Amino acid sequence: MNIYEKLEDIALRYGEVRDELSSPGVASDQSRFKKLMKEESELSVIASKYEEFKKVRKDIEDTAAMLESETDPEMKELAKEELQSAKEREQDLDGELRILLLPKDPDDGKNVIVEIRAGAGGDEAALFAGDLFRMYQKYADSMRWKTEMVSFNENGIGGYKEIVFMINGQGVFSKLKYESGVHRVQRIPVTESGGRIHTSTATVAILPEAEEVEVNLDINDCKFDVFRASGNGGQCVNTTDSAVRLTHIPTGIVISCQDEKSQLKNRDKALKVLRAKLYEIELEKAHEKEASNRRSQVGTGDRSEKIRTYNFPQSRCTDHRIKLTLYCLEDVMNGDLTELLDSLSAADRAEKLLHLGE
Repeated sequence: MNIYEKLEDIALRYGEVRDELSSPGVASDQSRFKKLMKEESELSVIASKYEEFKKVRKDIEDTAAMLESETDPEMKELAKEELQSAKEREQDLDGELRILLLPKDPDDGKNVIVEIRAGAGGDEAALFAGDLFRMYQKYADSMRWKTEMVSFNENGIGGYKEIVFMINGQGVFSKLKYESGVHRVQRIPVTESGGRIHTSTATVAILPEAEEVEVNLDINDCKFDVFRASGNGGQCVNTTDSAVRLTHIPTGIVISCQDEKSQLKNRDKALKVLRAKLYEIELEKAHEKEASNRRSQVGTGDRSEKIRTYNFPQSRCTDHRIKLTLYCLEDVMNGDLTELLDSLSAADRAEKLLHLGE
């Protein structure tokens, strides 16, 4: 089925939905009514754009016919200008419609759970993991999103062997979903006395937060242990056993949550992380069955893939998937990720457009 056949089907379905919404008695079934209203809202943008596209095509046909029969030179020149303008508009609308037809990622509107782990490089890798955490935190602040800590394991000199946190806000996953993978840093570590440049890594995983209805989680499969949270001292150390360690027996997944002073809140956060991990496992199974989902050059899930290098001596940030290099590393580390993330999204969209008619 080509895109114009798809558009005809959408236009037909849009008409059916509108007819059903205007029929007597549909409002009495609130569940059905809400579903139809949601579908009508989603289809209306494409349907109205397609109507405009068809009108422009009709204008092109009419103008071309008039141009053939017109004998007046002045009117002929005017018709040529109108025809050119209509063809340019047709091309613009065709591109807009193709983008609108791209399949929507159902997770795009979700909050995320971010896991950052130090990789190769010892203490320097842990310091870099801390830098990445602060980078995402500052980006979240710029987007007016809320960041909540879940758990962390510090290395004692300001870095993190592992840090897990949540970011809540509108469309968080749609922006950050391309960040999963291996991030590499090249710089002179503060622990290096000889002034040599070292290469270290940290892994980032972006998990969409899963609703309870999306994951089949039996609470009887979960084992909860409580312990006393640890930290650098002062208010960071709890005086009660409020930290929670959750073990999911069927998968062996272990999650610790120690940020809240309330054991109940830590338990709730641990369950959110577990649901996200189980949801990710299900997504991976689906992706394996649908090889076409892996065509994208950008990718959104392979944690073993080296995706980006942060070179401090050259103030360079290079994303290897889209061959993009920016020479404003300080801005990037301060949370200015807009150009990077927009470029990744555009590259992913362009790749999907190539396969739209397949």
